[in-house]
Amino acid sequence: MKKNKKEIPVVAIVGRPNVGKSALFNKIIGQRKAIVNDTEGLTRDRNYNRASFEGKDFILIDTGGFEPVSKDNILMQVKEQAQLAIDESDIIIFLCDGKTGITNDDIEIFNFLRKTEKPIVVSINKIDDSKHKERVYDFYKLGTDQLLAISAEHSIGISDLLNTVCNFLPDYKEIKYPDTYIRVSVVGRPNVGKSSLINKIINEKRVLVDKSPGTTRDSIDTYFKRDEKEFLFIDTAGIRRKGRVTNVLEKYCVIMALKSLERSDIALILIDATDGITAQDTKIAGYAYEAGKACIIVVNKWDLVEKDNKTTGAYTTEIKNKLKYLSFAPVIFVSAETGQRINKLFPLIEEIFKEYNKKLSTSKLNRIIKKIWDKRHPSSYRGKAVKFYYSTQIKSGPPTFLIFVNYSKGIHFSYMRYIENGLRNEFGFFGTPLRILLRDRR
Repeated sequence: MKKNKKEIPVVAIVGRPNVGKSALFNKIIGQRKAIVNDTEGLTRDRNYNRASFEGKDFILIDTGGFEPVSKDNILMQVKEQAQLAIDESDIIIFLCDGKTGITNDDIEIFNFLRKTEKPIVVSINKIDDSKHKERVYDFYKLGTDQLLAISAEHSIGISDLLNTVCNFLPDYKEIKYPDTYIRVSVVGRPNVGKSSLINKIINEKRVLVDKSPGTTRDSIDTYFKRDEKEFLFIDTAGIRRKGRVTNVLEKYCVIMALKSLERSDIALILIDATDGITAQDTKIAGYAYEAGKACIIVVNKWDLVEKDNKTTGAYTTEIKNKLKYLSFAPVIFVSAETGQRINKLFPLIEEIFKEYNKKLSTSKLNRIIKKIWDKRHPSSYRGKAVKFYYSTQIKSGPPTFLIFVNYSKGIHFSYMRYIENGLRNEFGFFGTPLRILLRDRR
């Protein structure tokens, strides 16, 4: 029996400054049929997001939000900020400004993109009215007759654009792993010690099954066996440095983290003890949470920190305050350099993997949720009592529960958190997120 995991395709939006890249990005991800929550502390200023259209999933990158672009050497700066996105993408949306018209920079950027030999979907933005469609004709100077007229602001032509993109999406690459493998992604900013951690694990135990280049250009899959347990560690450290793109390298590491998270059960979120929690750490941690992965927060380079008997507690408190949505995740302090506490990772991973795949019987679940509900009822909705009818676990990995009520809109996010806390108090779910869905009984 094999587990099939799929490598998700990547779509990048590229273009001059102020052509509407971010507006298009927001419009596309706004069409995702995903759960939206108000999880406290979750960073929302995203330049990358998982998107979906008619059953096809992809990672969308907005290259416009990475670095400020001055009026000097615009083309060079566009190349700099877009290069890594282009390298990692399967399809490029080249966005132009229909109101301004074609410019020399548009022509140069398009010629630059052509050299990648990747599918390019040319879209002319800001065509807000049918009478403005003649503005598109000017862009035939690019040398392509495949032009799409859109308006990101007014949602015109977005479906046609996404249909075209989906026609170019490559088939998912099937990646097969045995059921026995525990898949662990090692994610974090550059230079936090991801590769060092895996190398220490390998060098200390000397029981490596295989080590070979991974299924993506930017990761290494390490198959590892310990005490008859099999692990697959997915390292995202192999980001290629290319000349002047190094100033945006750190922000693009999220792309690699997203790819790795798709393929894993558990995320080891590495943090550099000497730097503390950075904004980029919170972004990567947020993606792990939103991807529904079990999480362990690994504070590396602990040997370099001056400590007293309060240091560990203070550091843990800071992490919990900045990553409140990961309150369920354990924190472990290690040193990949010296091997300090590395051996404690394995029992932790095994324990959390069991929690991540835990399944509750329907009768036990209903009994406990009714108990939680009766102890504290939600507020009334439009003057009517909100009633609980029935609940069931619809999947594991992560544990996901469906609760039938009469007015789902009447249940506040804070009450959902109360239910989650009640489930954790009763069943543990150590290290794993919970997904609780509401549905009106009809």
